[in-house]
Amino acid sequence: MGVVTAPSITGFVQHPRRTMTPVRSDRLDDLDRPEDPLAPVVTRASRRSASDAEPPRRRRLRRALIALLCAGTALLVAFVSYGYYVESTANDNLRREAMLPDDSTGGGAGWRDPRSGKKAGTLVTGEGENILFLGSDARPGETVSRSDVIVLAHVNDARTRVDLIHFPRDLFVPIPGRAGRDKINHSFAYGGAPLLVRTLENLVGVKVDHVVKTDFEGFKNITDAVGGVRVYAEEASNGRGNGGPVAIRQGWNDLNGEQALAFVRERYQLSQGDISRGRRQQAFLKALMLKVLDRDTLLNPVKFSRLVDVGTKNTTVDESFDRSTLRSQALSMRKVRGEDIHFVTAPYSGLGTARGMSIVVMDDAGMHDLAVALRKDSMSTYEARSR
Repeated sequence: MGVVTAPSITGFVQHPRRTMTPVRSDRLDDLDRPEDPLAPVVTRASRRSASDAEPPRRRRLRRALIALLCAGTALLVAFVSYGYYVESTANDNLRREAMLPDDSTGGGAGWRDPRSGKKAGTLVTGEGENILFLGSDARPGETVSRSDVIVLAHVNDARTRVDLIHFPRDLFVPIPGRAGRDKINHSFAYGGAPLLVRTLENLVGVKVDHVVKTDFEGFKNITDAVGGVRVYAEEASNGRGNGGPVAIRQGWNDLNGEQALAFVRERYQLSQGDISRGRRQQAFLKALMLKVLDRDTLLNPVKFSRLVDVGTKNTTVDESFDRSTLRSQALSMRKVRGEDIHFVTAPYSGLGTARGMSIVVMDDAGMHDLAVALRKDSMSTYEARSR
């Protein structure tokens, strides 16, 4: 019988049999040993050898990525800390008052058709958001004041459009709980912000969600915080009226805080009195908003922190305007730019007198149309029809 030989298997390498040794607790390298006794052992030494063999360019790239990751983490921590500081500053500076009406204020809530004075429906909520901005004309030492600036900001539900509706302070309107009509800013003197809010709600048929009130010192400080504003004046004034000793020329004017204060106060030297002053206030608000939304302000931590600080020191908000509301408002409107801000004057039919007072006569039919637009969140359509 011949000898049978095993067939030849190419590529086969016989390894010597390896004896397994117990893993010692003080040899952490052994934890990398695979279960297969024939597989090579990977130790720290072998890993260091592989690292030494790594190309220098790849090592530099890896170190750069690690450094970048660390720097990014540090910046993120700094950004969050800065955001918390700014938010805390605003929250701590703001004063809070009960400025929203309760169910009994002015005889209760509801929309009254300006054309008939009769109740036409309940107040609409959820169709956008409505924030009332008030500028108080109280001077130092005064205990009773009226609202010199009355602007209802309507933010549409998509947060892509803001309408600033100016109500002239002399607009002759029904005031809830009082007989006949009176100047709208007298409601502030009669019952404070709650009665003024109820007066507006009855006119336009929507619920006012929040109230923000500042005084003229606040206007001045905010203007200085952004480095002044550039405004266009439709009419000149020589500084001898009620605004203060500041001359304003027709056309463009670069104003600091004190000058801006005189600009928005003046009415005696203007052709249409309170109406013309309202147009000045709108021009100032637009200039200020454009300056606040400018990249040089938003991306400058020092300037932005100062703006938040001084802008909230002279500001009072309603009690429901808490820190979370402040944060959500800022985030929801972060994409709003100058072209998304629109200015509207509450409808009026002319100027007149009543009980010895100079008044602005309300356009009842026009106010009804404005109310319908606000209740349907369709201010773009209203603006197009009003042109």
